[in-house]
Amino acid sequence: MSVLSSEEPLVSPTEKFREFLVTKGHRLTREREIIVEEVFATHEHFDADQLVERVSHSKDGRRVSRSTVYRTLSSMEEAGLLRKVARPNGSEVYEHDYGYPQHDHLICDQCGNLIEFHNDAIAELIEQIASQHGFLKTAHRLEVYGTCETCRRPKERRHRKLDMI
Repeated sequence: MSVLSSEEPLVSPTEKFREFLVTKGHRLTREREIIVEEVFATHEHFDADQLVERVSHSKDGRRVSRSTVYRTLSSMEEAGLLRKVARPNGSEVYEHDYGYPQHDHLICDQCGNLIEFHNDAIAELIEQIASQHGFLKTAHRLEVYGTCETCRRPKERRHRKLDMI
């Protein structure tokens, strides 16, 4: 679930993707456009199968195939529109990387819940460390694994009849 607000980019995600595809000698087909529009309609983490389900039948009645979704997601990642976030169970989800502020993640080892956060002190510390090592930082990605509050709660125990005596 997102807690950060989107930044309005100068170029729409669809137009940025169109420009990327031109550099690769491809064009923005209606199916690819449907996928980009669906991905950027909300800011939610999603996996490829969830997106396949959402675009299996487009609003204009044209079908978008599973293979087109997978290829387009890969291209969108290469274009810098999306990035993958790994979950502890080995699955991966996508999130916006374009038009969304730098942020980090807390990831629950048990349920896979992703919590987004931004912390200026962490960003500053990373800048300092990079500077100390003469390193020109272009981006950073911090993923902290642990157990979320919900999963740490004790399981509700049902009383057996013998316990009530």
